[in-house]
Amino acid sequence: MKQRELADNLSRIGKVSPARWLPPVTGPVWGYRRRARLGVKYVLKRGEVLVGFRERGKPYIAALERCEILAPPVDALIAPLKAMIGALAARDRIAQIEVAVADTATVLVLRNLDPLGAADREALARFETTHGVQIHLQPGGHDTIHPLGETATPLRYALPAHDLQFEFRATDFVQVNAATNARLVDLALESLQLGAEDRVLDLFCGLGNFSLPIARQARAVVGIEGEAGLVARARENAARNGIENAEFHVADLTQADGGAAALAGGFSRVLLDPPRTGALEVLPRVAALAAARLVYVSCHPGTLARDLGVLCHQLGYRLEAAGVIDMFPHTNHVESIAVLERDR
Repeated sequence: MKQRELADNLSRIGKVSPARWLPPVTGPVWGYRRRARLGVKYVLKRGEVLVGFRERGKPYIAALERCEILAPPVDALIAPLKAMIGALAARDRIAQIEVAVADTATVLVLRNLDPLGAADREALARFETTHGVQIHLQPGGHDTIHPLGETATPLRYALPAHDLQFEFRATDFVQVNAATNARLVDLALESLQLGAEDRVLDLFCGLGNFSLPIARQARAVVGIEGEAGLVARARENAARNGIENAEFHVADLTQADGGAAALAGGFSRVLLDPPRTGALEVLPRVAALAAARLVYVSCHPGTLARDLGVLCHQLGYRLEAAGVIDMFPHTNHVESIAVLERDR
């Protein structure tokens, strides 16, 4: 179904079709989601707290007891969280919970609209101990997030095939399905056809999920990302893994001159992994680099199709391959990958 949706978008919007279809990339279908945002609401008339996902297009929170797609241990913590928050004095002042499950720890970030009293903090500490999680509090913006206790275990995930460890923060963007992400990284690198002399450009690079594996195989990689915090994490992850041939820059790629300095110089390969809005604004500058091979990872088939139409009909590329990544099983969300070659 997802491949049919991608094919329809490519044909209808982009007026393109791949020379070949890649086998779908799949992974675990249960207990896979390591990042999520749970809504919290105290319902006065019912005298209870609801913890769960918000209903589509409505202000309500679905009444859940557990969630089969959340990664353990959070999949089974919906009911315990409801009971714990319902017993707090500040039960009506907790707005949401950010979930981050790493290889090293599980963090729950509680958005507390008011400071918590000593008794509430003690209740949260008991929940941490009982369920083996770390609770962080967020009284304001992201810069106010701090652990409930004095110390916290850093969050990390690994790409063992590339001998890499990535450290991230609880609210950072990371691909939600760890196993499928590892397979996607392998497919992207295989599709780039990297050689030891390649200089690679990674646009919308985040904290280095693709950049650092690329650095293991190429002469050099340059990553560009609009969020300064993610760029800082990318640089720290490169240093932590002993990678010296990767550099990272902060730039808004939606602007006409965004990343101009970093885009200078020759690149033989380009990887794009933009947000849902796509990469339309940067495509002419990417094409001007005349890289022989381009890999585009997308989380929205409509904007991917639009951008591929521009690359193939206006900017001198041809669509060599495409395929779907089932990053979000049991949902209609379509992640995909496209491989383009310079049209000789």
